[in-house]
Amino acid sequence: DAGLQWLSSTFCLCSPLKSLQDAAIFKNWLSETWVNLAMVNYPYKADFLQPLPAWPIQEVCKFLKDPSLSDKLLLQNVFQAVHLYYNYSGEASCLDMSETATKNLGQLGWYYQACTEMVMPTCTDGVNDMFEPQKWDFEAFSEECYRLWGVRPRPSWLLSVYGGKNIDSHSNIVFSNGGLDPWSAGGVTQNISSSLVAIVIPDGAHHLDLRSRNPLDPKSVQQARALEISYMKQWIDKARH
Repeated sequence: DAGLQWLSSTFCLCSPLKSLQDAAIFKNWLSETWVNLAMVNYPYKADFLQPLPAWPIQEVCKFLKDPSLSDKLLLQNVFQAVHLYYNYSGEASCLDMSETATKNLGQLGWYYQACTEMVMPTCTDGVNDMFEPQKWDFEAFSEECYRLWGVRPRPSWLLSVYGGKNIDSHSNIVFSNGGLDPWSAGGVTQNISSSLVAIVIPDGAHHLDLRSRNPLDPKSVQQARALEISYMKQWIDKARH
C-alpha cells in the first residue's frame, strides 16, 4: 500500500493507485507512452498526440541516462520523462492514465476501427524489445472490444477484403514508412512491383511525409515527398493515355 501511495504521489496521478490491478494498468500506461513518444518524434514542435518539443525522444532520454540509480531515483526520472509527454505545456495539474492523447484527436474512432476492421496482433518478449513479456491474447482483446463497443473483432476480415501480404494484383500504391515510427515494423518496406512501391524515410516518425511542410523537415522526407509526387504523376499520365 505504501508503494502504491508513493507511486501515485511521485507520478502526480489524478486517480491514486489502490490495487495490484491498478499497478498493472499503470505499467501498461507507461508502455503506451514510450510507443507514442516514438511515433511523434518529429524534428519540430508539434501537437499531434500531445504538445511536444522538437525531437521529443532526445529530450525524454536526457532523464534516462543512468540505469545504475536506486529504484526510487530511477522512477522519479521516469516520471520526469513521462511528465514531458503529458505536461510539456505546463497546463496539467495531474496526470490522467485514461488519456494518452489530447481530447481533440478523437482516439475513440481508432479504437472502434481496431475492434472491427483492423485487428493487429501485438506482443512483447522482453528480449527483442524494451518491454515486459506479454503474449497476444485475442480473447482478452475481444472481451475489451465487447465491453467498449458491444462488438466482436473479425481477425480475418482485413485479410479477406484486402489480401494481406498477397497483393501482387494491386497497383498504384505508395507505401511510405518512417524509420523512427514503431508502426513501420508492420509496413511494406520493399517494392513489390513497378506500381506497388515502398518509400522508407530514415528520419521520419509517424506519417511525417503527410504533414505540412516545415523548414526543419529532414532531407529524407523532402526527397520522399518529391518521389511520391513523381509516382502519382506517372500513374495519372499512364491513365490518360
